[in-house]
Amino acid sequence: MPKYSSGEADGRLDDVFRALMDPTRRAIVERLTRGPASVSELAAPFDVAMPTIVQHLKALEAGRIVASAKVGRVRTYQLVPGAFGSAIDWLGRQRPPAERQLDRLTALLTETAKSSEGEQQ
Repeated sequence: MPKYSSGEADGRLDDVFRALMDPTRRAIVERLTRGPASVSELAAPFDVAMPTIVQHLKALEAGRIVASAKVGRVRTYQLVPGAFGSAIDWLGRQRPPAERQLDRLTALLTETAKSSEGEQQ
């Protein structure tokens, strides 16, 4: 089995994907693209208890995707600028090999279809 790198950049990438693996967290991130929001504002669309939302926000903070600030009794969350940089870079590096594989599959399917047409005539 090949050994893969597990450096700091890989850890950062893992943190981002781990934080985004839950659909509720992704919905929270989508909401935060419109600007900062309080915990209660973020919890409003979900039919879950407030502690559940707080756990999701802690996971997003652990992934360094969101940051919070508390003023009085209100905690407000916002997206961390550049939070998705490592994930975007990694996905960009994966795209060309995947596209080459799809190009080879398309060529093979086209060739197979042409062969089948030739045999039928």
